[in-house]
Amino acid sequence: MKIKFTIIALLAVFSVTKGQGTFSGAFETNVNVFLRDSAINAFNTPQYDRQFYGGESWLSINYSYKDLTIGGRFDMFNNSNLRVPTDSYSGIGIGRWYAKKSINKLEISAGYLYDQIGSGFIFKAFETRPLFIDNALYGAMLKYNFSDTWQIMGFAGKQKNAFSNYTGNLKGARLEGFFSFGNEESPVTLAPGAGFVGRTISDENMAGVVDALRTYQDVDRFIPNHNTYSGTIYNTLAYKGLRLYTEAALKSSDIFYNPFAVKTELVGTTVGKLEQKSGSVLYGSLSYTKSKLGLTLEAKRTSNFNFRIDPNQRLLRGLVNYLTPLNRQNTYRLTARYNPAAQDISELAFAADVRYKFSKSLSANVNFSDIKTIEGDRLFQELFTELIYKYKRKWQLTSGIQFVTYNQEIYEMKSEVPLVKTVVPYVDFLYRFDSKNTLRTEFQYMDTKQDFGSWLFGLAEYSIAPKWSFEASGMYNTHPKKANSKGEIEKTLYPTLGVVFYHEAQRYTLRYVKQVEGVVCSGGICRLEPAFSGIRFNMATTF
Repeated sequence: MKIKFTIIALLAVFSVTKGQGTFSGAFETNVNVFLRDSAINAFNTPQYDRQFYGGESWLSINYSYKDLTIGGRFDMFNNSNLRVPTDSYSGIGIGRWYAKKSINKLEISAGYLYDQIGSGFIFKAFETRPLFIDNALYGAMLKYNFSDTWQIMGFAGKQKNAFSNYTGNLKGARLEGFFSFGNEESPVTLAPGAGFVGRTISDENMAGVVDALRTYQDVDRFIPNHNTYSGTIYNTLAYKGLRLYTEAALKSSDIFYNPFAVKTELVGTTVGKLEQKSGSVLYGSLSYTKSKLGLTLEAKRTSNFNFRIDPNQRLLRGLVNYLTPLNRQNTYRLTARYNPAAQDISELAFAADVRYKFSKSLSANVNFSDIKTIEGDRLFQELFTELIYKYKRKWQLTSGIQFVTYNQEIYEMKSEVPLVKTVVPYVDFLYRFDSKNTLRTEFQYMDTKQDFGSWLFGLAEYSIAPKWSFEASGMYNTHPKKANSKGEIEKTLYPTLGVVFYHEAQRYTLRYVKQVEGVVCSGGICRLEPAFSGIRFNMATTF
């Protein structure tokens, strides 16, 4: 009934303004064919055992006429492993609809909405499809522009949960402005902001909290609060090539699940439990650019800032906020193998990035990040170096080395495992035969004595502009440390063969893939995914 009503409403508005305004949209679909391979532990899920197929599709449509904008999105999940990588999920429905109307200085929005306050520390309604995150706000939002430089925003509603909504309530407000001082040639600008969010736990969700507290010892019990309030202040200071961003966020006493709350008698293991504590996040970013030099320094301190619509939820479910990661977002297969998820219970992180352009042909980048708990326990450390040399428009060479220390016990919840320490040299060579034909190759080696052991990775990608791209790659476990399902420790090759076809705004991708178990991250939000064996097809277009 909901789907029919939404479609009828969209068609009704479109028919009234037929032949006028602007119509746009996008379509994306994924198709996975699962080919069981017990040698790499790609088995024992519904897709490998009996379904053999899984996929997802999204169709978005948007229509604008004068000061009115409406839109909707159709979502389909068919034996999908996006929601839970080891399980199967199917669902079809309207994943999003919204309407927005501007009346002079006022903007009114209703439906499933995306927005954020500051960096997102206290509120961020966003979508990340590869991790099955769609934390849209289902409600109403008002924005009022006092002037060209000052705006206030207020909202109220619930948080989206797949094709339904969580039962708790959210409300919040944001005020942002802009100042400029000095002369026109070298002004000093300030962009201050402040935000507030309140969350009310539903009676249904509070009953789950109370049931859990009944099983606790007296020392661990507390009187739960239905309401939690969070606030943030932030500002961006800019002068010439200097930019300083600062933000401080506080959260009142809140119920959250701490997976590392209690250490057991077994060495290296912990037991989680619900706690009720106040939280804080302090963040600062200083960047400077001048001529050939680019410098960025960052620092963040996070304490008890797990903020969810329902404290009974775990992992990626029900997140109201978003915590900015400070580590480098790597793209190469082996340099990106061990990525840290931003920690909301206890994290003290520092990062530095230096870029220097020696000439038109030669540039370098050095990035360092260091992440610990507030108590001083090592979580993650990375030193990444990169050197890029361009020879005219003919070829480009990128090479460097990465050093990583990674706490697998915290990030992957694996007990009694040592810190993973890796050294990864890499090289990327791009050669242009002519204006249409290009060959790019990658070679990487990971030296480590932990987890799966050392790896060798190679890739060749041949592009024929503007239509085609062909790729072949292989990831080889040169010094394996883990046994497969048969209890054997053997060297294993994980190959990938793929082709990409472009036609106007359409992109078609077909790949045969064998992929090792690992962590998948997007902007500091991560999850552990099992090994994959099979065929993947993706099609995406805009119109």
